[in-house]
Amino acid sequence: MAFYISHVKVDKVFFVSDVSFFSTSPELSNKKRFEYFLRTVPSDTNQADAMVQIVLKLNWTYISILYEESTYGIQAFTVLEELLLSHGICIAVKEKLTKDSGVAEELQYDNIVKRIMAKPNAKGVIIFGSDQEVAGVMRAVRRNNATGQFSWIGSDGWSARALVFEGNEPEVEGTLSVQPRAYPVPGFDDYFLKLTVQNNMRNPWFTEFWEHYFQCKWENSPRTPYNQFEKKCTGHEVMSVETGYEAERQLQFVSDAVLAFAYSLKKMHRDLCGGRPGLCSRMSPIDGVTLLNYLKNISFKGLSGEEFKFSPNGDGPARYNIIHFKQVSPGIYKWICVGRYENGELELNFSEVQFRLDEPKMPPSVCSMPCRKGEAKKFVEGENCCWHCLRCTKYQVLQSETVCFECPFGSVPNENRNGCVEIPLKYLKVHSGWAIGAVVFSSLGIIATAFTIIVFIRHNNTPVVKASGRELSYVLLTGITMCYFMTYILVQKPTKFKCGAQQIGIGMCFTIVYSALLTKTITISRIFKAGAQSAKRLKFISPKSQLFISCCIDAVQVVILATWLIIWPPNAVHYYRTRDENHLVCEAAVNATYMVAFAFPMLLIIVCTVYAVITRKIPEAFNESKYIGFTMYTTCIIWLAFIPIYFTTSSHVEINVFMMSVTVSLSATVTLVCLFSHKVYIILLHPEKNVRQSLMNTDKYNNPTTSKTINMATVSDGSVDTSDRNKSSTITYDRNHCRNCGTQTTSFSPETFLKEKEPLLSKRKMVKCVSCTFIDKRLGTNTKEVQL
Repeated sequence: MAFYISHVKVDKVFFVSDVSFFSTSPELSNKKRFEYFLRTVPSDTNQADAMVQIVLKLNWTYISILYEESTYGIQAFTVLEELLLSHGICIAVKEKLTKDSGVAEELQYDNIVKRIMAKPNAKGVIIFGSDQEVAGVMRAVRRNNATGQFSWIGSDGWSARALVFEGNEPEVEGTLSVQPRAYPVPGFDDYFLKLTVQNNMRNPWFTEFWEHYFQCKWENSPRTPYNQFEKKCTGHEVMSVETGYEAERQLQFVSDAVLAFAYSLKKMHRDLCGGRPGLCSRMSPIDGVTLLNYLKNISFKGLSGEEFKFSPNGDGPARYNIIHFKQVSPGIYKWICVGRYENGELELNFSEVQFRLDEPKMPPSVCSMPCRKGEAKKFVEGENCCWHCLRCTKYQVLQSETVCFECPFGSVPNENRNGCVEIPLKYLKVHSGWAIGAVVFSSLGIIATAFTIIVFIRHNNTPVVKASGRELSYVLLTGITMCYFMTYILVQKPTKFKCGAQQIGIGMCFTIVYSALLTKTITISRIFKAGAQSAKRLKFISPKSQLFISCCIDAVQVVILATWLIIWPPNAVHYYRTRDENHLVCEAAVNATYMVAFAFPMLLIIVCTVYAVITRKIPEAFNESKYIGFTMYTTCIIWLAFIPIYFTTSSHVEINVFMMSVTVSLSATVTLVCLFSHKVYIILLHPEKNVRQSLMNTDKYNNPTTSKTINMATVSDGSVDTSDRNKSSTITYDRNHCRNCGTQTTSFSPETFLKEKEPLLSKRKMVKCVSCTFIDKRLGTNTKEVQL
């Protein structure tokens, strides 16, 4: 090849066009150096591209390359390496096969095979060389027991060459080779098979061919290293298919080269000489530059029937056949065509491709298998195609093939672990069973409260309603109604507005309820404490005063809530209790600032409960105190039970909100039932008891030890006057019986009662029966009737 390149350089000096039918070196496509060179075969650049496309079709990413030490091999390797790297295919081993520097020994081939065996994952091997060198490689494969370990891709220099595959069939099996596409030249076989040494004297190499073909020595021929045969050639030997004749596959390129000159000269003669026979003056001598232009632009149909035209670089059309050495049946091997490459496009019939008869599938040729979903590559130092697969953590995805990226809170990796998807929001849905249950419970409470309000309004001036303290009762019922309505806000999807409504509503409704209860208990406690110490008229116990006190207490909560809303504005936020959860909640529920809304109501509950305990020994005619006490005790139990349940169910949004709703409604229900049910019962079912005398019955409610009897109606209405002589209630210590109706009663003069702390059982001065209003003035002394 080096000699031929030197020869082509001389052509340029003398403007002589040269059309080659066998030179494929990519170097010859450089028109600045080889302007007068053309060829009917494609450049090895196209062959290298066809090989790389085969590698890509097989999904190989890690291969070895063996190339011969010649211009043919080195130039091809340079192109191959560039193309492979541009497609991200790594080269495991690259080795030269000795060619121009001498004849390689078998040991050299053994060493080369051992080096490619050292990279067992590189199953695919490209061999760009000639038949003699490749045959040496195949023998070394057999000697090193590497048969069946590699899948070969061969160049046209050795594909389908008997020197390579004869005797090495198991080693060559499965090979895919690239060969310039050529068709038989019609009539050539008939012509060639009739040639003999005697009738083909014009070909000086035909005798040498005859000797090699028939393995004999022609008489008088010079002895060479290649005709050392004992057998004598007779000249009567006959060439045929049966004797192993097979025409050179690339004869078409020879005929195309001859025809290129012929058609170019013919067209040139027609254009310059007008078709006149012989050379005209314009063609004598022939201009090399003009002939070159005619050659470059000539096109014709060759003897094979295919159209021919030189490429812009002066190369032949890039048309290749992909041939495959296949074992079609045990021990029977054939080269078959399985694909084609033309104009940069490869077609491959994989159904005909077989690695080995017992292992049809082509083996993978990769350094490392692709990582699974959610695994990142850690490349081996110095190897772009070799890596270890490292598993990303549970909540990481692949940001790139080498980097794991943590999904932000509220999202988790998708199924393919290449992106993050949002976790579905968790919040109490209004159509869920939990929400429906809470709403039904609160709705029943609203109905019961509305019923109570209606009853109270319709019987507004009856003793029972008046005795309960009408103004504070309506305040209580308003607070209870608000408690029930909070459920409708709690079960809604959290938003900024709804979170604000929750923050204000829950704290405010409880404040309204317990401020009214606290006002009642404090009033009762003050009355009895004052009654035991002084006869002075008490201040701030009238209905308006009590209502004012309750509103002042509520105002404190309003200030607290307003300050809270300014400092921590309400907001709906995503709360990630665990990495797999995405709750939509009000921010106050997350940062515990809900306690700001509950703090003041809790203080009211505690104070109310303390006063309920203090007033528990007040005469039992004062049932209001007893009911308030029972309400507070039950409320404390409910909230003590709620707190641990609420925090232990914080991961279950639906249960959490349900518990809050039910607890608020249950607290309201306890207040409603304990304070109002017995009153509604008397008003509706026992109207005969809804009278002043019934409420003042002391027999039923006397304390047997220290029986202090007080008019319930007047106390609850807040109209107690210790100096009013016209009212007829009495404070009693000792027991007696009414002389009119037999009711047990005792009494002392009020003056004595107010002065003494201990019962004076022997000084009876006045007796009054609260059942029949009979007054017995036993001693006839001046007495006072005290209205409490």
